[in-house]
Amino acid sequence: MARSGWGPPRLDGFILTERLGSGTYATVYKAYAKKDTREVVAIKCVAKKSLNKASVENLLTEIEILKGIQHPHIVQLKDFQWDSDNIYLIMEFCAGGDLSRFIHTRRILPEKVARVFMQQLASALKFLHERNISHLDLKPQNILLSSLEKPHLKLAEALFGQPPFASRSFSELEEKIRSNRVIELPLRPQLSRDCRDLLRRLLERDPGHRISFQDFFAHPWVDLEHMPSGESLARATTLVVQAVKKDREGDAAAALSLYCKALDFFVPALHYEVDAQRKEAIKAKVGQYVSRAEELKAIVSSNRALLRQEASAQDLLKEMARDKPRLLAALEVASAAMAKEEEAGREQDALDLYQHSLGELLLVLAGEPPGRRRELLHTEVQNLMARAEYLKEQVKMRESHWEADTLDKEGLLESVRSSCTLQ
Repeated sequence: MARSGWGPPRLDGFILTERLGSGTYATVYKAYAKKDTREVVAIKCVAKKSLNKASVENLLTEIEILKGIQHPHIVQLKDFQWDSDNIYLIMEFCAGGDLSRFIHTRRILPEKVARVFMQQLASALKFLHERNISHLDLKPQNILLSSLEKPHLKLAEALFGQPPFASRSFSELEEKIRSNRVIELPLRPQLSRDCRDLLRRLLERDPGHRISFQDFFAHPWVDLEHMPSGESLARATTLVVQAVKKDREGDAAAALSLYCKALDFFVPALHYEVDAQRKEAIKAKVGQYVSRAEELKAIVSSNRALLRQEASAQDLLKEMARDKPRLLAALEVASAAMAKEEEAGREQDALDLYQHSLGELLLVLAGEPPGRRRELLHTEVQNLMARAEYLKEQVKMRESHWEADTLDKEGLLESVRSSCTLQ
């Protein structure tokens, strides 16, 4: 039925109530089904008189696409109807409003919360990309938050409180868009290296140099493998079973590695779990596994004698590198990494030095002719890679334990649970 007076339209089977928003050719209302379930939905009302040929084609395309899509982070089209005045798209209702309002009421989101939201966004975009579907209007206003799921974020705006081209006038905005200057990220708040790397690659002015879809989905900060899901707990449990087996066999290094990998799935399992009792049970298990991992870490770290034995080979390699300044400099960085590793709480600094050293040493190794120096260099690279991998696991384990402990304390749990849905 058509609109009565100035109120919302009337539609068989539904009671339309408050207006949620409006766009160029549509208005969205909150509505209730008249059936016993009283299901809450959002109904997009498209006035036929506002449609030209192009907009009709766009609407039909939208309906056709949404009819074939089932994804937890893409708004669901439940049905559609029409009458003499309007076309009605009956959609899933998202009670949390749009992401733009969510960001601006909080101004800045912690990186860990933004990362969970970004995983949801990447999950939805990957789903569309695999089906050759482009959104073409991705912005916070078109990302909705539902009450017990998770949001997609406009990353730069969420983390810094304003978009990269924030301007006081249209002329200032135009100047910033036309400029060839590299987009500079604010120094505060402090963000992880992976996060800043993704932001820079997303904000590359030249589309040819911008991050590709494939690289975006595989980026370590997005980390879709560890996105909170119903599978997170099962994957963590599988890894713990393997860790316990290795532990019983006396393989401390392998057990430690598996415990650390399990923790990488326990944290998203905590994010995903909504039952308070089950959540506490998971946290208790995490505490046990972290304690055992710390014991294993002490056992593995006690093998310092191996590092001491390697020192003579390292000294010999340095002597043989006197005529290779680049090799010698890289070896000195590796020595600095080892020294930093001995300092409490400096694992990340040591890891950064190891990675820098390895980047140089691998390039030198590729051009090194056969001989004793190449053999020593190859062995040194293998040893340093093992140390770097070990440190990486320690850093991740510490972060996972911290995140599990602080998940409920920061008052962010409901934000993380809020599900973000593309429309």
